[in-house]
Amino acid sequence: MITLQTRLPNVGTTIFTVMSALAVEKNAVNLGQGFPDFDCDPRLVEAVTRAMQQGKNQYPPMPGVPALRDAVAAKIATLYNGCYSAATEITITAGATQAILTIILAVVHPGDEVIVLEPCYDSYVPNIELAGGVPVRVPLTPGTFRPDFARIAAALTSRTRAIIVNSPHNPSGTVWTAAEMRQLEALLAATNVLLISDEVYEHMVFDGLKHQSAAMFAGLAERAFVVSSFGKTYHVTGWKVGYVAAPAALTHEFRKVHQFNVFTVNTPVQYGLAEYMAHPDAYLDLQDFYQQKRDFFRDGLKGSKFKLLPCEGTYFQCVDTSAINDLNEADFCKWLTAEIGVAAIPLSAFYGAGFDQQVVRFCFAKKTSTLQLALDKLQRL
Repeated sequence: MITLQTRLPNVGTTIFTVMSALAVEKNAVNLGQGFPDFDCDPRLVEAVTRAMQQGKNQYPPMPGVPALRDAVAAKIATLYNGCYSAATEITITAGATQAILTIILAVVHPGDEVIVLEPCYDSYVPNIELAGGVPVRVPLTPGTFRPDFARIAAALTSRTRAIIVNSPHNPSGTVWTAAEMRQLEALLAATNVLLISDEVYEHMVFDGLKHQSAAMFAGLAERAFVVSSFGKTYHVTGWKVGYVAAPAALTHEFRKVHQFNVFTVNTPVQYGLAEYMAHPDAYLDLQDFYQQKRDFFRDGLKGSKFKLLPCEGTYFQCVDTSAINDLNEADFCKWLTAEIGVAAIPLSAFYGAGFDQQVVRFCFAKKTSTLQLALDKLQRL
């Protein structure tokens, strides 16, 4: 038999796959994986359909359809006062996950170190390892999930190539403040460290807070790849379309890799998105849309034994389960799915060493009827 030496020896079946399969087996309400169970705006589907009917079905330019890149550059300028050339500094990608992998493959060389702040999205570390880089795990402050700049500073070395920051943060729902972004800006000022700024939940920020994009801070923008996701913003995660904004020199290196691992992205979807972006209400109203869902879900859990952690952004709610039983997070999620009928994700899955705080994550990007069905079950606790 042919045998292979694995490129990712530490990667097995993810907890997301395990919990989704268990949810199906137990006919449980799946609040584990982060995707909506409701439809997108019909205007968006109509715009994509028109593009298909108009024959826009062949390869677009490698960096993306010019009209869509123009729309992205205009949005960033309006919201964040960030000045990006649509021609040389905006690239349309096959989702944010592909964007992040492509960034890392473009800039990380074997032996380079990349700082990741835990808990973190599960693709970051495997991406770094595939590039031959060394992930350097720095924990966010347990309990609050705020950045610990003393620890970040201590992790910086002459081998540090990049740091990945995710705000609004998956899984905790924490949103970085302007003061924290300025502190990062000052910390990196004397270095050549690049910033990979994962901003896919940029339009889901609650209670009057504002998303602090890396594009807003000159000292960060000059070294940053800013990543966002049309899938998250427009409730079309299965379309897998996102974008990267970065200075021309960084974009030049990014596109060298992009042209070979993706080449380009679905043409009619790009044209449809470009047309749809003429309606800024679709993303400007998103924070109110999701805050209503967050508040509905939080209100429904108030009578339970779950301790609600703050949720400043994203569509995830973390809860402390220690008042319910003493199971670890993974076992609690399996018990909750099998016995109560609701699937969640253990926060320990977002840590390399499986750090257990008896905290689990629910996704509230669901129909009201779905959330109510889950709450009816969870309120028993």
